[in-house]
Amino acid sequence: MSGVGFLEKRLQLLARILEEKNLHEIEVSFWGLRFRMAKEKKGDGLSASMSVPAAPLAATPVSMPVAASSHEGASADESKHPGVVPSPMVGVVYLAPEPGAEPFVSEGDKVEKGQPLMIVEAMKTMNMISAPRSGTLLRLLVENGQAIEYGEPLLIIE
Repeated sequence: MSGVGFLEKRLQLLARILEEKNLHEIEVSFWGLRFRMAKEKKGDGLSASMSVPAAPLAATPVSMPVAASSHEGASADESKHPGVVPSPMVGVVYLAPEPGAEPFVSEGDKVEKGQPLMIVEAMKTMNMISAPRSGTLLRLLVENGQAIEYGEPLLIIE
């Protein structure tokens, strides 16, 4: 799929989520781009904007109630590993771009800095988690649909 086709499908998905969840506004950031869709106050139409930041986007910690995780995959040793990638926020992990799709990455894959690794949904906003450095994905420490905490180890890149 071409980059434009992929982007168009993602924007259509955002519009559908906005309508189905009866939201007034939705904003997501991935691949260094920020996308925002909002319902117009008059006419109830949709408006969309996209911005490219001068610097990479920094994730801001978000608070939301989260059920206790049933997956205790990250041991104390793994959380201290120098290649660990911690969660920048509280939320729910999705390892694929949509249900039924192939995961963004699998253990043993070579990853490049900035490559999408997973999505963390926080307060109905989908946040792309990208590789902070290039290397090999040694271990995934979370499962699809798992609730995570701020700073919780997500994966290890060596």
